[in-house]
Amino acid sequence: MDEHQLKAAFVYRFALYTAWPPPPLQRLAVCTAGQPPGLDEALQRLAGRRCSGVSVQVMSLERPEQARRCQLLVLGFAGCTELLHWIAELGDDPVLVIADTPEGYRAGADIGLIHEPNGLAFRVNLSESKRRGLSLSSQVLKLAREVR
Repeated sequence: MDEHQLKAAFVYRFALYTAWPPPPLQRLAVCTAGQPPGLDEALQRLAGRRCSGVSVQVMSLERPEQARRCQLLVLGFAGCTELLHWIAELGDDPVLVIADTPEGYRAGADIGLIHEPNGLAFRVNLSESKRRGLSLSSQVLKLAREVR
């Protein structure tokens, strides 16, 4: 499994172990922005899968205001200004934001993927998730390198 496939698998697992506030989801929209092509392709393979009883849709976004129709947003921008703009646009909307860069986690993403010598790990910003009305399973919290 290459790095992009591994990241896509993490994203799928995060979706499985996240509860969104009511009403019940009709579909799970996984959105991406600022990602390299390889990760976008790996995430596209999630389309049509079932997650908590609903179908997964995958969309690549161009503008921050489009993110409001997502349940999960994977950001890959390296620049802090762009990251802050995307995250600020969401406000309190119940969107699980996953950052593919350390800057994204520091900018306010719910989950930050981190590269370690032994592979891929992640950090969880639980206070940010709660602010958005999301509930992350204890399974996710136990495996996180850091929870704040």
